[in-house]
Amino acid sequence: MRKLLRRGAAAFAAAASLALMSLGATPAQADSSAIPSGMTWTVLAKGTDGTIRVGADSATDAYNGDTAATATLPVLCLRVDGSAVPGGITPDFYAGWARGTVAATPPVPGRSLTSRAAADAICARYYGAGWREAEFHDGRYGANLEASGGWSFWAYGYVPEGTRFWTAINDQPANPWN
Repeated sequence: MRKLLRRGAAAFAAAASLALMSLGATPAQADSSAIPSGMTWTVLAKGTDGTIRVGADSATDAYNGDTAATATLPVLCLRVDGSAVPGGITPDFYAGWARGTVAATPPVPGRSLTSRAAADAICARYYGAGWREAEFHDGRYGANLEASGGWSFWAYGYVPEGTRFWTAINDQPANPWN
């Protein structure tokens, strides 16, 4: 009986996968057993004035996520307070100015990040009102910082080097909740 049930479940999963693929899903999206992945960033540089540059490196996948949601990592948090660009930093598309401060939470399971609101709530729980999960496009550049870029940004703050952080992206399915 167990053998029959396993075959039936496998056949159902295969049929569901084929049905999803016929609707345009990729094989990974159609695989109902696939574990969601989230995008992660790391520390790229440290300034001498309390600034830090965080962003994508060669391990980052901003399109599909690079780390399984089963992993436990800190959340990269940001509080935008309108801080002016410090001397020595020239914001551009790939390394903007986030206009605030970053911090990292203690490690949390990616599966606990069930939505952007859930991730933001974790940041607020650790750091207070006005803190939220950092997002791929938080770096600003241009006259009056009117344009948003991507891939990395500078901010004030401290986060540990050599660590990966859950970081949101608002226009790709590369978050643990996608």
